[in-house]
Amino acid sequence: MKKNVLTLLLLMVMVLVTACGNNTANNGNAADTGNDAADSGNAGSGDKLKVVLLIPGTLGDKSFFDAANNGLQKVKTELGAETKVIEMGNDKTKWEPTFNDIAAEDWDVVISGGSEITEMFNMTAEANPDKKFINYDTDIEEAPANMYNMSYSTNEVSFLAGATAALATQSDMPNANPDNVIGFVGGMDIPGINAFLVGYIQGAQYVDPDVKVAVSYAGDFVNPAKGKELSLIQYNSGVDVIFNVAGGTGLGIFDAAKEKTKYAIGVDSDQAMLLKDTDSEKANLIITSAIKKIDSAILGAVTKLQDGTLEMGKRDVLGFVEDGVGIAENDIYTSVFPADLQAKVEEVKQKLINKEITVDNAMGMETSEVEAIRNAVKP
Repeated sequence: MKKNVLTLLLLMVMVLVTACGNNTANNGNAADTGNDAADSGNAGSGDKLKVVLLIPGTLGDKSFFDAANNGLQKVKTELGAETKVIEMGNDKTKWEPTFNDIAAEDWDVVISGGSEITEMFNMTAEANPDKKFINYDTDIEEAPANMYNMSYSTNEVSFLAGATAALATQSDMPNANPDNVIGFVGGMDIPGINAFLVGYIQGAQYVDPDVKVAVSYAGDFVNPAKGKELSLIQYNSGVDVIFNVAGGTGLGIFDAAKEKTKYAIGVDSDQAMLLKDTDSEKANLIITSAIKKIDSAILGAVTKLQDGTLEMGKRDVLGFVEDGVGIAENDIYTSVFPADLQAKVEEVKQKLINKEITVDNAMGMETSEVEAIRNAVKP
């Protein structure tokens, strides 16, 4: 009897152990399946590069900031990256805290641009050595070890814009007048803007040593009304083509050009094409644009970073040879600007590419030198 009871007890224990074991196995498999699914999802998001763009201002300028956003969109579509754009607004006191907040999040690459933000952006990069940073446009050479900087040969592309403007003003184009006077409206009187100005003046003088250049500064990059006001003054004084180097303020230049039926030259992006669908009359007055190929530069830098070939801790200057700058040669340019003048512009461009023409750069100039150049062509 005792033997039978003992045998029965042993059988019961075995059943319980087996049952528990099966339940544990089932729970474990369910948990493993769930964890595998979660891990798979995490691996997917971990493998997908996470890239954020911080705009020190707002989108909608159809120029500098919009070009950077176009670059981010290319990163998303062509590289399959997870992306986000953050408009930091025009209150500069909010920029540094925003940089620090975003750097603390789980982005792999943080992108921003402009010499105004470079110092605080560098500090953020130094404080976050595990992250990668890209400054898509700065004239400051120094860069932390985890940052890659870019700038553009704006003096050279502006030289080409100046040659275009000088050819236009002395042409028989319908909206050109007999006075060989061209215009320039800049956002601020600072080295980065004056790099455009000096190149523009020298390009115009290359075509016509006696050309005159009216120069105005808005003191603002986000004030189209001011841009229009300054441009109307220039157009009323005899200027028939104005070079816009004023960011969002420059949108007012195109308003003035339309009102006076005069010409303009855009900047950073192909501004005629950006306005063509909403205001073709205005777009047809933008002969060309001096383009910084910011979108392609951002895509190229992130591609190299993803491939492990991007050389961090340095700044590259992108010119004609690197396909970092160029003028817009769109349908408007080819239809509005006479073919013989296009040929002359192409000749100048090839000389710039071949380094047959040397263009001064205001970035290395004293203020007095820039002032002397401005005064020499003052109408």
